[in-house]
Amino acid sequence: MSESDWTPAQVAELYDSSCQMSTIFNDGYEHLGYWYDDKDDASVEEAGKRLTRKVVDILGLRRGEHMLDAGCGVGAPATQIAREVGARITGVTISPAECEAAEKRAAKEGLFHRVRFQVRDYHDLPYGDDHFDAVMAMEALSHSVDLAKALSEFYRVLKPGGRVAITETTMVHPDAQLPPFFRSRRPMTADGWLEVLRTAGFVIEEWTQCGQRVYGMGNRYVERVEELREELVAEFGAEFVDTVKQGQQEMFAPGPDHMGYLILCARKPAS
Repeated sequence: MSESDWTPAQVAELYDSSCQMSTIFNDGYEHLGYWYDDKDDASVEEAGKRLTRKVVDILGLRRGEHMLDAGCGVGAPATQIAREVGARITGVTISPAECEAAEKRAAKEGLFHRVRFQVRDYHDLPYGDDHFDAVMAMEALSHSVDLAKALSEFYRVLKPGGRVAITETTMVHPDAQLPPFFRSRRPMTADGWLEVLRTAGFVIEEWTQCGQRVYGMGNRYVERVEELREELVAEFGAEFVDTVKQGQQEMFAPGPDHMGYLILCARKPAS
């Protein structure tokens, strides 16, 4: 199991500095999106909503249940779920700037009665045992400094029978050569994720590998940079925008033959 080279403070600084960009770029859906094929003309934002709905579906989340959104970003998925499902959401992020943006989003949408956000580290959650019905971590574990500890915390705060869903970019071939973009943490294979969840005590219930429809659509993000170039340059400067585009090109360079995308649901045993 590989761990991130980032420290928690560096992760917080990264997301403090990028949350405004993500709000402009795809309305705060900081995870990847889901498209059906190359002819699918859904926007980056709508594709992000689709992936969120797939996670809700695999979790079987119900109205009135209480879910932890671990690594909640600026709150776009949490507020969407609260609005569409009627679940209660507690979101945690290590970034104070993200938390502030998420709170403003919830207030604007009139969802403070269902959604709350806190600056917390998911390796050390401030909640009691058996607290949540479900946990969601969408591309949130890629910067974990101790994956086993994070998963043990998810297990601890879940009620018996509670569910956890994760989404992550994965390796198709474990020995593949990857560009420098992935140097901070080499993605695991889907089988690797199944193993670490089982080791943490979870029972795997469902998983899908949808790399072609998610990771394989990376050109949509490069196109989005060009679509918003004028606005982004005015806000962040040309050098920053060019760096973002270069990073996206590098991230998606391996293609879906080498990189996949995992959506996984597991359950804490009822007894």
